Amino acid sequence: MTAVIRVEGRPRNVVRRAWDYLASFDGLAKTAMWTLAVLFTAALLGRLFGLGGSPTAIVGPRLSPPSLAYPAGTDSLGRSLLPRLLEGVMTTLLLSAVAVLLTAVIATLCGIIAGYRGGRTGGLIMRIGDILYAFPAIVLAILVAAVVGPGYVAALCSIVLVTVPLMTRMVGQATRLVAQRDFITSAVISGVSTPVIMTRHVLRNISGTIAVQGTYALSVAILVEGGLSFLGYGVQLPGSSLGLLVQEGTLYMVKAPWLILLPGLILVLAILAINLIGDSLRDRFEPREARSLE
Repeated sequence: MTAVIRVEGRPRNVVRRAWDYLASFDGLAKTAMWTLAVLFTAALLGRLFGLGGSPTAIVGPRLSPPSLAYPAGTDSLGRSLLPRLLEGVMTTLLLSAVAVLLTAVIATLCGIIAGYRGGRTGGLIMRIGDILYAFPAIVLAILVAAVVGPGYVAALCSIVLVTVPLMTRMVGQATRLVAQRDFITSAVISGVSTPVIMTRHVLRNISGTIAVQGTYALSVAILVEGGLSFLGYGVQLPGSSLGLLVQEGTLYMVKAPWLILLPGLILVLAILAINLIGDSLRDRFEPREARSLE
């Protein structure tokens, strides 16, 4: 009976611990989290339940300003801008998140190998990262788009190539610091295999660095996707993303400024919120005293 009670109570304990952990963040970080949650929830409701209407339906006159009938106004074809904004938010956030997950996997694997093993293998990984890091982000993104063609794949590959080098370098540095700790030396002397040390000991102790760098990579990913779509190499019509909506709004910047202001404002809010969360995670996992000694 006791075992059953423990099993049933475990999910509640996990939820409560997660809630307490989120509640321990400062006010700015909480505001940033709520901002992202509202944006994602609205975009998800728009995708699943058609919140705001159809993004392709012509519902009114061209370039109508925001009103009760059209909360975000209409675009150059008479389509309501609100569902297109929600679709753009979903596309930008989802595409950026998937790309950053791929970045985290690649950068963590390469960074741990380079930082723990070192030698020629580590040097080769770091030199490849330096070569990629030397390219300006938007130039590298355009080169990728020229090779694979404009679209979602180009945006995904561009984000990964832009964000992997820096994250690999930071993970490698954190791994080198952990590899010098006494418990790693004890594990090696005890005969623990290298893969086990990397996954059980090193990865667990650099998880904070991965989380911090992941948030910063997400903000860079949103910028890269927005810039690439703005230039016409990312998401293509009839799709929608925040960068593409900003690009369309530049054509009517004087006559219909809401077409560029609304997606631009959401883009700024999303990036600012992610950076605030990243700063809070950095202060939690990497105290200022430790950073000042590096």
